[in-house]
Amino acid sequence: MSEVKRDDLTGESTTGHEWNGLTELDTPVPRGILLFVIVTHAFALIWWILMPAFPLGTTYTPGILGVSQFTSADEAVAENRLARASWSDALLEKSDAEILADRALMVRVTEAGHQLFGDNCAACHGRDARGGIGYPNLTDHDWIWGDGSVADIMDTMRIGINAQHAETRFAQMPAFGREQMLTTAEVRNVAHYVYSLSNPDYSTVDNFERLEAGSQTFATNCAGCHGQDATGIPGSGAPNLTDDAWVYGGEIEQIIASVHGGRVGHMPYWEDRLTPTEIQVLALYVHSLSSGRP
Repeated sequence: MSEVKRDDLTGESTTGHEWNGLTELDTPVPRGILLFVIVTHAFALIWWILMPAFPLGTTYTPGILGVSQFTSADEAVAENRLARASWSDALLEKSDAEILADRALMVRVTEAGHQLFGDNCAACHGRDARGGIGYPNLTDHDWIWGDGSVADIMDTMRIGINAQHAETRFAQMPAFGREQMLTTAEVRNVAHYVYSLSNPDYSTVDNFERLEAGSQTFATNCAGCHGQDATGIPGSGAPNLTDDAWVYGGEIEQIIASVHGGRVGHMPYWEDRLTPTEIQVLALYVHSLSSGRP
């Protein structure tokens, strides 16, 4: 029988292990820790029985309580819809003009619309809806499709732009330079001409020949979409080029890049992702951002 070694200082038995003169005491696990381990293991076992826990290929053990996050989420959505019904039902009974004139109702619409916008639209248009390079500003009065009415906004949201919806709006600006439809000089001339439309001070005697050449190129290649006066054709998604609202930038080099490489915007369609009421609320909210209403 091996002799039990004891620590000279504490009198406790040791395991016989020694590291650089330090010996390991053979003391029992503290009862508090042992109790903690037993309780946590018992809790885990009970939790595995009561709640969804173990994956089983394409499914999982549901637990005897039948708790499901899918069910909880559906119930929460149903509760929110029920809470909204007190005012959202009024949207079906009133015209857009009547809704916009109802300040109490618009307060509810704005609250819900702001949340919906943050969840679905802010990633592209920004939390403040002012857009950025490639994404339109929704707070001004400049609209690419339609005139900014609630109905036009709803249609754009419902079917999208250059999206997969069967009724989607289609719009594309050709790559005049890259596809060699225009020479480099023509691209630059028409870009300078377009720049002058929103910057009248740029039209000087020194620029006359370039702007005149650009004007002719515009009339031949661009007016079909943007109009002879360059104020745009909302029905075809061609923006107004005479104001200071730009999607891809209004500096000369940015305009040259647009004319040379073309532009194809994209907006997903929301008909299958949002309910008709949610689309209406969002459209009312976006309309209010540019109209100055609450």
